[in-house]
Amino acid sequence: MALGTLIIKEKLGTSDRETIEQIRENPYLQYFIGLNCYQQEPPLESSMLVHFRKRIDGELINKINKKIVKREIDKSDKEVKKGLSPRKRRKNKK
Repeated sequence: MALGTLIIKEKLGTSDRETIEQIRENPYLQYFIGLNCYQQEPPLESSMLVHFRKRIDGELINKINKKIVKREIDKSDKEVKKGLSPRKRRKNKK
């Protein structure tokens, strides 16, 4: 939830309070940060973003990116071993 909120804040270029308000109003943003259903209450206090920024540094972001890339490469390798070409993989996803 913390990382998703910070990503939204950076993408929208909004203040902490505006970010929380955007998330409160938008079910898609709520889903993005991991909420299961729409809620009208703010998911967190805007002051929490200060704590998130202190705890989530560049090194943590790099670790997360590496894990995501590794997972996708492993998934792709498994599909190739099963004999699925990139074209067949795209058809199977539809």
